[in-house]
Amino acid sequence: MDTRFPAFHPNPGKQGVNIEKEKYDLMRSAILEVLKARGPMTFMKLNMAVEEKLKGRFEGSIPWYYVTVKLDMEARGEIRRVPKAKPQTIELV
Repeated sequence: MDTRFPAFHPNPGKQGVNIEKEKYDLMRSAILEVLKARGPMTFMKLNMAVEEKLKGRFEGSIPWYYVTVKLDMEARGEIRRVPKAKPQTIELV
């Protein structure tokens, strides 16, 4: 039985989704590990690093879960977008 987890969206006008808790935890851990090891990264570089970390151990669309969990982590205040950074850059709070 899979346990579902509410993944929020940082924009209060947009609705989040319920995803499998196990997949959420795996993706969240990968994002945190990469950011702790490498510091702030662009959206795409972080995505590629997370994909490399989870390749072969994650069932499902890594890019979709990456975006969903990243948005939830923003909503929960764990990570943030660096203000005025182009391209979008993500850092730990």
